[in-house]
Amino acid sequence: MNKIGVWETYPEDGPLVAAAIHDGEGLRPEAAELIAVDKKTRKLEEDPFTSDLADLGITRIIGLRSRFEVDLNRPREKAVYINPEDAWGINIWKTPPQPAFIARSLEAYDSFYNEMHRIFSGLESRFGHFAVLDIHSYNYRREGPDGPPADPTENPEVNIGTGTINRQIWGPLVDRFMNDLRRFQHKGCPLDVRENIKFRGGNFSRWIHENFPRSGCSISVEFKKIFMDEWTGIPDHKVMEQLRTALRTTLTGLSEELAKLK
Repeated sequence: MNKIGVWETYPEDGPLVAAAIHDGEGLRPEAAELIAVDKKTRKLEEDPFTSDLADLGITRIIGLRSRFEVDLNRPREKAVYINPEDAWGINIWKTPPQPAFIARSLEAYDSFYNEMHRIFSGLESRFGHFAVLDIHSYNYRREGPDGPPADPTENPEVNIGTGTINRQIWGPLVDRFMNDLRRFQHKGCPLDVRENIKFRGGNFSRWIHENFPRSGCSISVEFKKIFMDEWTGIPDHKVMEQLRTALRTTLTGLSEELAKLK
């Protein structure tokens, strides 16, 4: 764990990385004192159990802090939520955070990205190219635990965000990944995997593509929360293992596509 407890890194050999930077629910003491949002509400908008989905036998990067303290997947100027419109209309703070508080949150943000630059520079030096699975999740029962689920035609089981990917370089890798994922059977049917339906990817992927434009590809993988009850927070371990297995089936293809780039 890094010294300020913002993320954990579990290194493995090879050019593949799985990241779950929204998995965390921790708050530093001064943030816990100031925040007005209860833990249950925070957890609705966090990505619990994505660190388990990222446990694929490749390098893992796991976020430990709640996105309500500092959001590692937003641009720096928007990484600390200030107003309700920054956070799904939720009133976040008991009193507005002061500049010194925001600066300390951004210190954590900067430390994370400095370490990511070090890690990815090392992968670039060793392997020439690397790929990151930027794993997230999203809610589909916004109308309450007894309300109807969101329209499945607009809410795929897996949304692949490729909004910042240069397809001239990375198109074959992305297509191979999606096709391999679609071959996995879930409840007797191929996984519903679609591109840029709900999300196009966040700042983490954008930052990777800007800093490692010809060597690093980050694919934003947004799972519908079919692996848990989003209102109680209780996981479905059977479905979680199925989705983790589905991700594992893509690793050989990702490695083969990276090797072609050499």
